[in-house]
Amino acid sequence: MRLSSLADYAVVMMSAAARHCGGIGRLNATSLAEETGLPLPTVQKLVSKLSAAGLIESQRGTGGGFRLSRPPATITLADIVEAIEGPIAMTSCVDHGAHDCCVEGSCKVKPHWNAVNGAVRGALAGVSLANLASQPVAEHA
Repeated sequence: MRLSSLADYAVVMMSAAARHCGGIGRLNATSLAEETGLPLPTVQKLVSKLSAAGLIESQRGTGGGFRLSRPPATITLADIVEAIEGPIAMTSCVDHGAHDCCVEGSCKVKPHWNAVNGAVRGALAGVSLANLASQPVAEHA
């Protein structure tokens, strides 16, 4: 399993935004692009998607910009990934409405995929944006 580049960039962008939480009023896409090294059009696209998902609040015009819609400790990695990728679904049989598997009718593993999917989503939900924005603890050699 691998996240798309866009989902990865959303995590980078949201982590940077979380580090500014409580500081300056609103961030703008240009400064965030410079800070993260992400292309400005990508940051603008992500602002739109993350705003639509309710993870950030954006305001246009003078004094505009965006900020997190809630504290970083209450936004999870699962929230960010789902905002960009849609619902987390490891296989098509977990993705409600998708019926494109040729062995769906006789598959003995299908009943177990919901548990696997739940474990993956639970792991992502267990990591908060506050965790991602904090300084990593140095590992002992």
